Order: sequence, then C-alpha cells, then structure tokens
Amino acid sequence: MKKKFGYVGILLALLIGMVACSNDDTASGDDAGDESKTYNLKFGMVAGTAQNEYKAAEVLADYIETESDGQLTLDIYADSQLGDDRAMLEQVRENTLDITLAESGRFGIWVPRASLLGLPYIVEDFDHLKRAIYETDFGKELHEELLNEHNWKIAATAYNGTRQTTSNRAIEKLADMKDLKLRVPEADTLLDYAKFTGASPTPMAFTEVYLALQTGSVDGQENPLSTIDAQKFYEVQDYLALTNHVVNDANYVVSKDTWESLPEDLQTILQDGLDKAAEEHTKLFEEEEANLISKFEEEGVTVTEPDLAPFREAVSEAYPKYLEDIEGDGQAYLQQIEDAR
Repeated sequence: MKKKFGYVGILLALLIGMVACSNDDTASGDDAGDESKTYNLKFGMVAGTAQNEYKAAEVLADYIETESDGQLTLDIYADSQLGDDRAMLEQVRENTLDITLAESGRFGIWVPRASLLGLPYIVEDFDHLKRAIYETDFGKELHEELLNEHNWKIAATAYNGTRQTTSNRAIEKLADMKDLKLRVPEADTLLDYAKFTGASPTPMAFTEVYLALQTGSVDGQENPLSTIDAQKFYEVQDYLALTNHVVNDANYVVSKDTWESLPEDLQTILQDGLDKAAEEHTKLFEEEEANLISKFEEEGVTVTEPDLAPFREAVSEAYPKYLEDIEGDGQAYLQQIEDAR
C-alpha cells in the first residue's frame, strides 16, 4: 500500500532535500573538508603492553588526540600482532601500517651501510649514537635514502637499552670469555661479538634461553638489562658483566605517504607527539637501567665492570667483512661514526 503525502509533507521533503544538498556541498569544500576530516593511524610494535615501548606509544596516542581535538587518533598493535619488526617495516613501506619501531642497524637488510650502526663497540653510548645518525653526512644521507627510496620517515629516535652479558662465571677481563658457551640471537653482529671475544657462540630461540641457562646447556647470554629482568635470567645466572657491547636505539618510523597525507597542522602535532614519546621512551629505559643493577645485586648477582678496550680491539677484527657489501667508502663511514664520539 502506497503512503500518501499531503502538500505540507511534500514541501517538508523538498526542504529537507535542499538542506542535505547544501550540507553535502559544504562538506566537499576544501577548507571545510580539511577541518572535519579525521585520521586514524596504526602503530605496530613487537613489545608487549607492559613494556616501555608501549607506555611511550600511549603518551603519543594521548597527546595527538588531545591536541588535535580528536581529529588525529592512534591505534596501538602490541605483542607482534602484525608480525616481527621486519614484517612491520615492510607494512609501513607498503602503506598498510603507519608507524613502527626499528633499530638503526636493522635497516642494513635493505641499505647495507646501516648495519655498521649495529656492530659491537662501534657506538659508545646513546648520545654518541644520536650524533652519528643526526649530525654526520653518513647519518643524514642514510635517513634521506630511507625516506626517498623506502617510504620510511625517521621521525624520532629513542634509547632502547644497552646489551650486557650474564654468565655462570665471573667475566672480569677478555680472557674470561674464552670458550664460554654464549647464547646469542641468529644475528651476524652478535655472533661475531661472541666469536671475536673468544666465546663459543650458541644460537638458540629466545623462548629456550631460561631453561638452557638453568640446566647449563649454555653458560651465559647477552641482552639489555630490561630483558634480563623481564625474563628473570638473574634467577639462573650468578654474574653480570657490564660489557656494553651494543647500544640499542628505537626509531619511530612513519610512512612518508601517511605523513604527506596529513595537513600541516596535524603534521606538527604528530611530530611533537613523537618527540614526547621518544623522550618518555628514553627516560623509562634510563631510569630502569639505573635501578636494575642494584636489584640484581640484591638478588645475589655479582656485577663486574671489565676493561672494555681489549673487547673493542678484539671485535674490531670483524669489521672489514661488513664493508664488503657496502657501496662507497665503507671505511670512511666507519670513520665518521668514530669521529662522532
């Protein structure tokens, strides 16, 4: 049965239609469209929700939503929901993910000279690392290539811990590393750390490390203090040597295309938020590391501080092979990093 509309009903319908058309025209205008359009970004990470990386990302999410009045929001995907760090970098490159975290040395998969930043003892501390990547031609050109060739904008860099060595015997000098069965990840730079310091490198899945240490299948392992704490390795290791062999950073990597899709005011808000997140990220790791050494000592772990000069000299013998795959003067790149100390 058809509904019948009187004259007033028809007039009201026409008026409603005219208002709707007027609203559509207004929304399609450039200025009004920019002001009303919302942007929801996806941030993927390997770290879990209890870790420092996630806490820093929450700072970013809160800041950009507040400062943009809800126009710019962030969804965080933790616990490797979207894959490992390499997979997520690929997703950012392909614009299926907006933001992720990555160590500078990790880019060596795509740009070989970046791997130099992950070599043991090539970087002294986080301040040195920042100078190497932000103040040298090596670092500036690397970031430019990542941006223009791979769609990766390095928007901020945070400190992500320094790798140390735990063991079932004291490491007070380089000679104490000899024949130590040291668990390391399947990564050339860390395999070389073990090999060139005289240890016996023993690659092993991360999930198997605690039991291997407990049963004596391996004598030691190496990781940042925060990881040693989170995995409770101090329960099955009596010694911690502050070998400081690799300084880890965490770059906040944003899709270049995502960045360029944002209006300038939102770019500014996002950059400010990323800077605040990186600052919080660094603060959390530095505070944690300052407290953890005391915690481990209270748990009965003996902490040693070996002279690292012999360690650096021994591991430097591994450097030449990393220069073979690098276009240009690899030795000059190394020198630039060294000069940034």
